[in-house]
Amino acid sequence: MKNVAIIMGGYSSEYKISLTSGNVVFNNINRAKFNPYRIHIFKEKWVYVDENDAEFPIDKNDFSVTVNGSKINFDVVFNAIHGTPGEDGLMQAYFELLNIPQTSCDYYQAALTFNKRDMLSVLKPYGIKTAESYYLNLGDEINVENILAKVGLPCFVKPNKSGSSFGISKVKTREEFLPAIENAYKEDDEIIIESFLDGTEVSVGVINYKGTVTVLPITEIVSENDFFDYEAKYLGKSKEITPARISDELKIKIETVAKRAYEVLKMKGFSRSEFIIVNNEPHMLEMNTIPGLTTESILPQQAREAGISLPELFENAIELALKK
Repeated sequence: MKNVAIIMGGYSSEYKISLTSGNVVFNNINRAKFNPYRIHIFKEKWVYVDENDAEFPIDKNDFSVTVNGSKINFDVVFNAIHGTPGEDGLMQAYFELLNIPQTSCDYYQAALTFNKRDMLSVLKPYGIKTAESYYLNLGDEINVENILAKVGLPCFVKPNKSGSSFGISKVKTREEFLPAIENAYKEDDEIIIESFLDGTEVSVGVINYKGTVTVLPITEIVSENDFFDYEAKYLGKSKEITPARISDELKIKIETVAKRAYEVLKMKGFSRSEFIIVNNEPHMLEMNTIPGLTTESILPQQAREAGISLPELFENAIELALKK
């Protein structure tokens, strides 16, 4: 029986969603094969939380926990932390130093994909299309005329390194532009400003399933809000249609691009990439490497459509991590 530490929580605005994802993993792990442990990772504490919600501190020297005088070590880590430090490479590097396998991608891939600007720059030479964009670092001069001349209106202002939809604004007028920048800087010290792509939004899960890179059924996103923001993503303000209502030709094109991005970046574990389809061409927005794993989340929906249950999905991730 392998001891599985399910890490959840994190240091970002997404910690509540991460706790929900982590608990779904905990409740769907095959207990005939694995002993699951819920580990809460917060800035102020790292703790094992038992079935009675009692907390036991994690020893960060070797990522172990002592319960009633007995020391517990973990054979593998299931990473369910959205945002920092679980999705940006920090936890991955820590576990690599400790030689503990974990279910997400490696630390470099996590850091790269968490940084939208750098990831899109790496993928562009491989023919993967993206929106027209402009970048700002905190403290940079903001020349509104130059920026809008490049990206146009409407446009999107986003934190560059953020795993969720916090801090994102759709800007329709010049007057909305500077407040949107202030809003994005609350989440990150780097900003990406992108031209508005008018088309169908789709979300594409790519995983390694039983040793084969597998593109899951594509989900079409129809947001009740102006775009796929936090409310649309997590509070039911969107329709998620799986499989997407697209032609077979377009489906193959999107699958090819999503798989190419996964392989070019040498990804492992889960990924969920967002695309806007413009003139029958997929334009990549971002890649999430710790996507939501709640029962309502997009990637579990896609797995279900592919005939993969949550216990199978999670067991596959653990087994692959143990083989690394």
